[in-house]
Amino acid sequence: MPYVEAGEGELLLFVHGSLCDYRYWQPQLAGLSKQYCCVSVSLTHYWPVTDTEPDQPFSWSEHADDVAEFIDRFGAGPAHVVGHSRGGCVAFHFARRHPQYVRTLTLADPGGPLQIAGRAPASLPETVNALRAKAAQLIETGEVEAGLQLFVDSVSRPGFWAMSTPGFRRMATDNAHTLARQFRDPLPAYVPEQAAEVRCPVLLIDGEKSPDMFRRTATALQTWLPDSRRETVRGASHGMNLAHPAAFNRYVDEFIRSVDV
Repeated sequence: MPYVEAGEGELLLFVHGSLCDYRYWQPQLAGLSKQYCCVSVSLTHYWPVTDTEPDQPFSWSEHADDVAEFIDRFGAGPAHVVGHSRGGCVAFHFARRHPQYVRTLTLADPGGPLQIAGRAPASLPETVNALRAKAAQLIETGEVEAGLQLFVDSVSRPGFWAMSTPGFRRMATDNAHTLARQFRDPLPAYVPEQAAEVRCPVLLIDGEKSPDMFRRTATALQTWLPDSRRETVRGASHGMNLAHPAAFNRYVDEFIRSVDV
């Protein structure tokens, strides 16, 4: 996996979410590389390596194992791992499968449905599936910006795409080809039994204005995880690490320091 690196110290590894790549975490590398060896990766299929073999699977499960292999090959682990949105789900399953490679886990608005005991099997609402299908269709027919705006606004808040920086829009455009593949690889539901398998300390971060589905997930995981704490970035939505990087970075740093003491 391609990556960028900054700083020295304990390994702090960042895993991006949908439509993003290692560029997503620039404010974190800039702010936290004074204390840590910060590494941001681009998962398989994402920019800058977009010409992967057609038969190479696009898979959250493969991505979870790839993170473990990356830390092993990088040679500075175990790592403090931070995952956002879809990358939060990837990081969650990486941590439960490969505990030897993780010291702490930070999940920022982790993506994926919740499975609540006594309820029907978790799945995304049909309205969400229809919206995502429309976004993918727009992209595949050449209306890339319209498709990206529809998807990004749905996971953050209306108007977020229009207000986002040119850099973010360029990054999303560079990764637009992954969206249809992502929808064919739905994230698994979080269940208490799997959360109990994550033995490392976990920090859950949400945005005060994040969509309810992310905040509900954080609330459930806070209850299910054996060792968890939670912080909310005030005034921010789904992209809280970009909107208020100083607050986000402070929460991550304070969490790691509290565990290392």
